[in-house]
Amino acid sequence: MHLVNFTYLCIDIFHTIELFMNIYVGNLQYGLNEDELRSVFEEYGTVESAKIISDRETGRSKGFGFVEMSDDNAAQEAINDLDGAEVGGRAMRVSEARPRNNSRGNNFS
Repeated sequence: MHLVNFTYLCIDIFHTIELFMNIYVGNLQYGLNEDELRSVFEEYGTVESAKIISDRETGRSKGFGFVEMSDDNAAQEAINDLDGAEVGGRAMRVSEARPRNNSRGNNFS
């Protein structure tokens, strides 16, 4: 009985997962914050998340981040329009994010 309930729970979880287009945004001004990044992309549609990657030790921006948008058409329009656009005096590099490679050079298999 418990196994059957767990199986149904897993199926319910998978049916409610929403997929968002993940967008890579590079060459960001180091002083740009996540709210400012979000507002640049909100001109094209709903932004589910905006994250600027920072150095673990210093907390300073690494100059790139990721934006997630739920509408693929709006996301593609944002990519097309914003790639090369100047924000904070720097030309952003904008593209669909590629899947992360977790190997990091320490392949133990």
